[in-house]
Amino acid sequence: MKTTDVLTYKGFIGSVRFSAQDDVFFGKVEGVNDLITFEGNSVEELKNAFRYVVDEHIREYNLEYTHAL
Repeated sequence: MKTTDVLTYKGFIGSVRFSAQDDVFFGKVEGVNDLITFEGNSVEELKNAFRYVVDEHIREYNLEYTHAL
C-alpha cells in the first residue's frame, strides 16, 4: 500500500509517495516538462529535498518566482 500526498513550494507541486519496502519517501515535481525527482528518509529530509530541487530548477532556467500556492 502506498500513500500519496503533495507538497507545495514557490508555486510548484510535488507528488509524494512512501515505499514501505525501501523505507523511503520519494516524489516528483508535477507540471513541468522535465523529470524532477526527490527523496528522503524522513519527512523533513523529503521537504528539504523538494525545496532544493525546486530552487535548482528555478536557478537553472532563470525563472522568476512570482507567486505561491
